[in-house]
Amino acid sequence: MAGTFLETERLTLRRLTDSDLDLLVELDADPAVMRYLTGGAPNSRERLATDFLPRMLSHGQRFPGYGFFIAHEKTSGEFLGWFHLRPDPDGPDDEPELGYRLRQSAWGKGYATEGSRALVEKAFTELGAKRVYASTMVVNTGSRRVMEKAGLRQVRTYFEDWPESIEGSEHGDVEYSLDRSEWRK
Repeated sequence: MAGTFLETERLTLRRLTDSDLDLLVELDADPAVMRYLTGGAPNSRERLATDFLPRMLSHGQRFPGYGFFIAHEKTSGEFLGWFHLRPDPDGPDDEPELGYRLRQSAWGKGYATEGSRALVEKAFTELGAKRVYASTMVVNTGSRRVMEKAGLRQVRTYFEDWPESIEGSEHGDVEYSLDRSEWRK
């Protein structure tokens, strides 16, 4: 696939581009996909186009090798969602955050774990990362299982001050991480 960033057994990950707006709109239109992010409310096309997509694209420009990646099923080419591996703009460049957002049709099939493991490996073997971390709501058990299967371990529970309360947010958020030394074992 043109522009391939990374391939796994079943996935092709390529860099996000401006032309991926329709895919992002489709993904964010599903209330189940947005459940732990916005309480199920979709992100509008306008907000995705003028706010989210430019920010998503900027990560790959500011941090070579990092960024947002569109995931396709390798055999069929079906759009599955996206992954990201990105340093926090206010944090160290060698401690990227791992994230993912997949269509419901891709849930429970191991795609999130497969893509996450591949990005963790790339972070440590090619990008010089010292630590990879990820976070989610305490009640998002599916995402927490993915993080664990990708080798990350829970390091803390914390409470964010979110502008709008989402069902389950009263339980807080969890951060998972994996250090390079732990990954080598």
